[in-house]
Amino acid sequence: MTVAKREKIQQHYDEIAEVYDLHYDHPRGRTYHTRISRHVMEALPRGGALLDIGCGTGLFVEKYLHHGGSAVGIDLSRNMIERARRRCSCCGFTLGTGESLPFRDNSFDAVASLLVFSYVRDPESMLNEAYRVMRPGGAISICTLGKKLLTSGIPVLYKVSEKIRIPHVVMKDFGEHYYDEEDMRALFSRAGFCNVKVSWCSFAHIDMGDPLFNLAQRMEPFIERRIPQLTYNICVDAQKPAE
Repeated sequence: MTVAKREKIQQHYDEIAEVYDLHYDHPRGRTYHTRISRHVMEALPRGGALLDIGCGTGLFVEKYLHHGGSAVGIDLSRNMIERARRRCSCCGFTLGTGESLPFRDNSFDAVASLLVFSYVRDPESMLNEAYRVMRPGGAISICTLGKKLLTSGIPVLYKVSEKIRIPHVVMKDFGEHYYDEEDMRALFSRAGFCNVKVSWCSFAHIDMGDPLFNLAQRMEPFIERRIPQLTYNICVDAQKPAE
């Protein structure tokens, strides 16, 4: 992703920060985000020190705190960071990107990133940085749109929605890149992580209408287990080897 694209993402999220949470503050939004959060949470140690890369307004940080421990968030949008600070005043939030983390080596027990990785300009640098700041034995979990049947048309949809100016917090052409299981395993292994596990989640998507969403939600556990080609998000869990 080019610098221009990164600046476009930053500007967009600065502009919609005040209304971003409304996207998840209704039954579909809460259900969708909670399911993704649960996938990530299950892979992370409870009560540790968390770094959330692309933390947005602190939605996942808030959930992690409910299980004990502490958290730090980083995001490229200044206005999203301000919202996160109001949500979780006990936590530290920093302006920046995952490719260049302003933290010391071996600082965190856990690293999370939700719905961000497909926008990252240099995924190898982000994973190398995540590895560096994690303590030996620490865990990382990432959930992002994956390269599947239902996501193949999303870039075109985003381009069209931007051209006709559909008001939406995420429907923008950011030049995102989607990954499949083979891509993710290779990226995580090259960064030095071990015990890499890949799964798929989210057949019920937030932008579905209520009747379709409710039907998809009932089918979701079966789809995730048996027909993952029909899911939207890829989830990757891994560990930094213990010394």
